[in-house]
Amino acid sequence: MSKNILIVGASSGIGYATAKTLLSKGYQVYSASRNQPDLAGIVHLNWDAQNADASVFASLPETLDGVVYCPGTINLKPFHRLSQDDFKNDFQVNVLGAISVIQAVLPKLKKSTSASVVLYSTVAVKIGMGFHASVAASKGAIEGLTVSLAAELALTKIRVNCIAPSLTDTPLAKNLLSTDEKKEASNKRHPIGRFGTSEDIANITSFLLSDESTWITGQILGVDGGMGSIKMM
Repeated sequence: MSKNILIVGASSGIGYATAKTLLSKGYQVYSASRNQPDLAGIVHLNWDAQNADASVFASLPETLDGVVYCPGTINLKPFHRLSQDDFKNDFQVNVLGAISVIQAVLPKLKKSTSASVVLYSTVAVKIGMGFHASVAASKGAIEGLTVSLAAELALTKIRVNCIAPSLTDTPLAKNLLSTDEKKEASNKRHPIGRFGTSEDIANITSFLLSDESTWITGQILGVDGGMGSIKMM
C-alpha cells in the first residue's frame, strides 16, 4: 500500500534526493518549502521555516505515514563572531521549524499504523568541530528532541529517528566543496575516503520510512563515512 510522506525542504539537496527515491518506490510525496521541487507527481505546499505557518498542512490527507524535516543551516564562524541573531536563526530553522511541522501533523501521523519521523543532525554534535558552535548547538537540540519524542510517541507506534551526516555534497555545502582542493581535503578527512552525497543520506532516510525499519526508534544514526566513530592510524 502506498504511503503518504511529507518532505519539508524537497526542492534541493537531501530532500530532493529523498523525494525522488520515494516517488520511484510508488509513495505519494508532499513537499513543503519556499520553492517547488522540479519533480513530477509531487504535491507542493508553500512553507518557510523562518515564518512557520502550520495552517498550510491542513490540506494534507487525514493519514500521514511519515515526515522528513530537511531544512538546515551551515553558519561557520569563530565563536566570538557569532551574534545572538546567528544562534536564534539557526535554532529557528533547525529546531523550531521542525517542532512546528511535527505538532501540526501529529494527529495525521497518529492515524497511521506505522508512522515515521526523520530528522537531521550533524557529526559536529558528536565529535566537536571548531567554528560550529551555533549549528552544533541547534542540531544538538534536534538530537534531544528525537529521543524525547521517540519515548513519548512509542505507544502510538510513531517512530522518531535522526540521521547525523558529515559533510555532504548539497547546495547548502557548496562553499565547502567549491574547488578540487577542498574536495580532496574533505575526502581525506573521512575514513571511508570520500565525502557524502545526497543519495547516501536519501537511501538511509528511505529505509527509516519503510516497513523494514519498524523496530528502530530513538536512534541517532551516524551516516558520516566513519568520521564520528573511527580514528585512522
